[in-house]
Amino acid sequence: QVQLVESGGGLVQPGGSLRLSCAASGSIFEINVMGWYRQAPGKQRELVATITSGGSTNYADSVKGRFTISRDNAKNTMYLQMNSLKPEDTAVYCCRAGGTNWYRDYWGQGTQVTVSS
Repeated sequence: QVQLVESGGGLVQPGGSLRLSCAASGSIFEINVMGWYRQAPGKQRELVATITSGGSTNYADSVKGRFTISRDNAKNTMYLQMNSLKPEDTAVYCCRAGGTNWYRDYWGQGTQVTVSS
């Protein structure tokens, strides 16, 4: 089993920045790929970004150039640096971790990000 705990959400003005963290514990050896997903009210959950244990990254087109995903394997923590935030980035952000090709995946509870003036 893997436990994931997100932190770093909050209220920020348009154009501002936030950094989300996702701390993993438990059977860390199971984890290969990690990612951030988000779900806005009334919308389906969508992929934001993913990162493999080797550091390969993938981003949704809507966040390319504004968000950066990273992970510190020594600390078992993944990050999402979000810059130039827009109101449409408002959502609950959840982290996901799993084996290769998301075999046996796990989800965190989520953290709210609200972008508003």
